[in-house]
Amino acid sequence: MRSKAKGPFGTSAVLLAAAMLAGCSSPQASGPAWTAKPDTAATAGSGRNTASPAASGASATPAATPPGTRGQATAAAWKTYSDPAKTVSFELPQDWIAQSLAPDEGTLPGALKIEVKKPDGTFVAALRTGLPPSSGDCPDGSRRPYTVISSLPVELSAGGGEGTIPPRMVFRVIQGYKYFGSYGITNVVGGADNQSCELRNIVRGPAGAGDWSFGDVVSLKAFAPEEKVAPAKAFDTLGQAAEYVRESPEFANVQRMLMSLEIKN
Repeated sequence: MRSKAKGPFGTSAVLLAAAMLAGCSSPQASGPAWTAKPDTAATAGSGRNTASPAASGASATPAATPPGTRGQATAAAWKTYSDPAKTVSFELPQDWIAQSLAPDEGTLPGALKIEVKKPDGTFVAALRTGLPPSSGDCPDGSRRPYTVISSLPVELSAGGGEGTIPPRMVFRVIQGYKYFGSYGITNVVGGADNQSCELRNIVRGPAGAGDWSFGDVVSLKAFAPEEKVAPAKAFDTLGQAAEYVRESPEFANVQRMLMSLEIKN
């Protein structure tokens, strides 16, 4: 499947690399077997990692278990959501719900916030545009180890500069009292030496236009025991996190949805 999109604010298109996708159905097709194959040279979790840290989502640490058989999307039918102004669109399972909400406080004029939920109201992901630039400051004493479990290239126009990488659709975990995991699209480096204060699911937009995010959380951190983890995930081991990515139909459905995003003028 090829998904074309212009950048968040009139820049060039999102192109899914066709060579990275297997069993790809066309938009709204009924076949349930859509799944994206990882880039074995660039996806952490292959049991080896021959790519540079930037190519692998800014971590050279392999995941605990090999990728094995990827989970397959179980949604039998898909639909396309577009906002009223037709500035963004993406595919989602037919029974999932996409709802436009008031943008978060502090976002730039014209910002969007679109939440996706399951039929029972369970939050899945949010698309946010017009986010103010975030700081990457991270004191050494606050850094925690992190691992990239899955990292797939997404060709889209994004703001560059220091601390950025080519955009990826990633699932990463950061180590605290458990392994906390999150999925999203990013072009921001996680952190040096596989350690970070937070892992940001953001793509930098053009100067003055703000950043955008499509994922379960905008940033992932190592939560304290008294803090609410959801909608991020929590695992007892890295192996459990890798199994979720490999075998979970939920993750396969989310992966297809995130990678179908189109952002127009």
